[in-house]
Amino acid sequence: MGNINIFELKKTDLRNAVVIDGFPSVGLVSSIVASYMIALLKMEYIAVMDSDMFPTVSLIKNSEPLGPARIYARPHLKEGEQQIVVFSTELQPSGALLRPLGTAMIDFAIEQKCRLVISAGGLIVERGEEEPEDSSGEVAVYGIGSTEAAQELLKSADAEPFIEGVISGTAGVLLNEGTRRGVDVVTLLAEARPDVADARAAALILAAIDQMVLHLNLNVEPLCKEAERLEAQLKVLHRDAEKKSDGQRPDLAGYH
Repeated sequence: MGNINIFELKKTDLRNAVVIDGFPSVGLVSSIVASYMIALLKMEYIAVMDSDMFPTVSLIKNSEPLGPARIYARPHLKEGEQQIVVFSTELQPSGALLRPLGTAMIDFAIEQKCRLVISAGGLIVERGEEEPEDSSGEVAVYGIGSTEAAQELLKSADAEPFIEGVISGTAGVLLNEGTRRGVDVVTLLAEARPDVADARAAALILAAIDQMVLHLNLNVEPLCKEAERLEAQLKVLHRDAEKKSDGQRPDLAGYH
């Protein structure tokens, strides 16, 4: 139970690619990051991830049926451009699926000879009564790497080291598997506070990813506006996916 299968739809050379984990975390941060990168880089649907634990739903977009969990990649690369692979879904996996999903992503990265896995997510920061909130609305991005090489790569991004705490979900599985199997994994977490939109946290993580691997000099402010638009769209998709899969997903929870 919990077996994850990946079915290739379009043969694509993914050697030295960077894999982005778009499975939902706190808020919609990782989903916004994944959706923005797919749109920005004009990525194509190249594979579907499936499991007998997934709900029986199909996402329809532009009259095309899409699997519940999908893999995208850049179809055409110019010289010097970085290949990016994005795992994307509207579903929130239950605890029983987290380890199989993370392991499947690491297996995929190794089999395809990808060079790096990046997991993006939100981080709820609890503040004491005497600790003032940042009135400027600035959000910090924290990062941790599974290997020395991954930790070194983080130095090229505006991310503070994640020194102590707990990282859960697929991000936690990816970090542990990356350390155990010698795969470079970077987790980027942006503070998610009640007075700061998820879209801004996602935009700052996108900027950090750009600094590390894309080098497109993305501007955060326009990113925030686009991320807010994606946030509104994704909320509807997540609610719809939850309704459609209700009663058919004993081990896959809807997004809340």
